[in-house]
Amino acid sequence: MASKIQASDRAQVKFESKNHKMAFIRKYFALYLISVPGILFFLVFKYVPLLGSVIAFQDYNIFKGISGSEWVGFAHFKRMFEYTEFIIILKNTLLIGLYDLVFAFPVPIILALLLNELRIHTYKRIVQTVIYMPHFLSWVIVGGIVVGLLSPTTGFVNQILSTFGIEPIYFLGDNSYIRTILIGSGIWKDSGWGTIIYLAAIAGINPDLYEAAQIDGASKWRQTFSITIPTILPTITILLLLHMGNFLDFGFERVYIFLNPLNSENGEILDTYVYRAGLVDRQYSYTTAIGLFKSLVGLLLIMIGNTFSKKATGDGLY
Repeated sequence: MASKIQASDRAQVKFESKNHKMAFIRKYFALYLISVPGILFFLVFKYVPLLGSVIAFQDYNIFKGISGSEWVGFAHFKRMFEYTEFIIILKNTLLIGLYDLVFAFPVPIILALLLNELRIHTYKRIVQTVIYMPHFLSWVIVGGIVVGLLSPTTGFVNQILSTFGIEPIYFLGDNSYIRTILIGSGIWKDSGWGTIIYLAAIAGINPDLYEAAQIDGASKWRQTFSITIPTILPTITILLLLHMGNFLDFGFERVYIFLNPLNSENGEILDTYVYRAGLVDRQYSYTTAIGLFKSLVGLLLIMIGNTFSKKATGDGLY
């Protein structure tokens, strides 16, 4: 049963001798071998680039390089928090991240619970395929679809509103709608894909638990809240912690395709600001400082969330 599965950090292997250790390595050599590409990927693309983060503490010059650039300490971090525009963008990022956590995160869980109750397997597969498909569309295509649907002249949404006598609304030209569009499009695109892990967790539940509940007269609702949700709670906890770690990483492409001068006040986030200030305006040190700030906030959120999770449920990332 899932409840008896021990966490990986509790598993300990003790070797009686060096020969025993070598025999263990030879036995699982294939597993170690296939892990090498993944380890190399993280070393080359994740850990080595961290060395370049030092330019956040320099007045970096691309011609002088890291070794020749002037050291300025925390000047860029100080500038970051003194800049009014940055504070507004940070507020947008936090609010959009919070809305995504509150409204988008539960949707795959709900979809997985609903799909689990479908008993006609052919229909279930069709529904799964339909809700998975948007995930394989790029954000450029999704943006085109959303822009077409919300067009004030030919958009389907405004056509529906006009039948009720409501004047056309330029949704992408209004600050009050941009956050809703960002969250709604993300739910449509990725919620179906997010159900895969939850469906796998549900599939691992012992059927005897449901049979015993039926004998006791438990309804479907009671089985869901007393068996299904508590059993997949460790999975929900782990994914929630991972989501919290990416709280400030809402996604550059997801926002940039919808952004324009009319909605940037509420729509611009740190990722799009880094693109504009770092690549367009070539403020490399300043935007690296912003990237370090984002990483530290993500690490802090994971540590805090993991601590509360272990105290509340006994499960965590580490």
